[in-house]
Amino acid sequence: MIRLPRSFLGPCLAAVAALVVVAGCVPAQAESAPSRVAASRVVPSTVVPSTQRTASAPGMPGTDPGSAAVPRRASSAVRTQPGRTPAATPATVLPGAAVTTLSTLAVKGRAPRTGYERAAFGPAWADVDRNGCDTRNDILRRDLTGFTLKAGTRGCLVLRGTLHDPYTGRTIAFVRGPGTSTAVQIDHVVALSDAWQKGAGQWTAAVRAAFANDPLNLLAVDGPTNQRKSDGDAATWLPPAKATRCGYVARQIAVKKRYGLWVTAAERDAMLQVLRGCPGQGLPTSAPVALGGGTQERSAAPARTASPPAPTTGGSTRTDPRFDTCRAANAAGYGPYRRGLDVEYDWYRDRDHDGLVCER
Repeated sequence: MIRLPRSFLGPCLAAVAALVVVAGCVPAQAESAPSRVAASRVVPSTVVPSTQRTASAPGMPGTDPGSAAVPRRASSAVRTQPGRTPAATPATVLPGAAVTTLSTLAVKGRAPRTGYERAAFGPAWADVDRNGCDTRNDILRRDLTGFTLKAGTRGCLVLRGTLHDPYTGRTIAFVRGPGTSTAVQIDHVVALSDAWQKGAGQWTAAVRAAFANDPLNLLAVDGPTNQRKSDGDAATWLPPAKATRCGYVARQIAVKKRYGLWVTAAERDAMLQVLRGCPGQGLPTSAPVALGGGTQERSAAPARTASPPAPTTGGSTRTDPRFDTCRAANAAGYGPYRRGLDVEYDWYRDRDHDGLVCER
């Protein structure tokens, strides 16, 4: 056996040990690479459920009108490249004008109903837009389909038509006359009494008359359903047809915004609950209702028990041989009467000198 000096063995053993250490490190580095790649994979973003949202506008519990319908995304490892905008997702719904406008309405309690009477809002269905036709017939022409007009009324008086009722979803045949006219009524969407208790009590008579005849606040509806509504607000009454509630509440909001009326807390919450089902709901608009449309038919002249009196200026002492008052004539389906067109005009007093008597 050859014996090597100790001075030679020391460096050799050190070199062998170094080679073993290096050989053991290489596999460790190779195995760690996949784990780093896996850790860098992007986690898909997720939509945060609405129940996890915490933003709330003052006075609007549970919903921020500015973002009521915009789903929020959780933080993600994805970073948008500078100068590039992420694409919109199908789940994104911008809040509509109804819910954002609701957040601007003042919230107060009801004022006393003291002093309220229908007459405070002017004569029923006055011709405030001066188009020669009363407001009731204007709204009937706007909301009915397939309607027939009485000849000689300049496209004003509706004799019959069909209503697709927004409150019940039913189809109603309207026929003008005693016992049938009330099947279709004109509803003040924001009731006059409700308005009185939420700001209208401080208005001038002219503003109240405009409010009572504003097409934005009027709908032709099923008569019995309108009677059941009475003067309820959204907290106490909503249309039986759920599909129309969003539009109904939006119309109330539009009217209250236009006239500066406030809402109660319960009313606001009821409106908000409806709008949660249609966050993109917009506000309705209104426009003057034109005369005419439909078809015209000359109705049979009623039997007369006396010869027509000579024309006067609307202040004649002669009276209607059929009815004692305008109220009775209206209940029977007659009126309004126009100066120069209807002989009945001279049987009644034109107190406001507008060329119309017995306005409905």
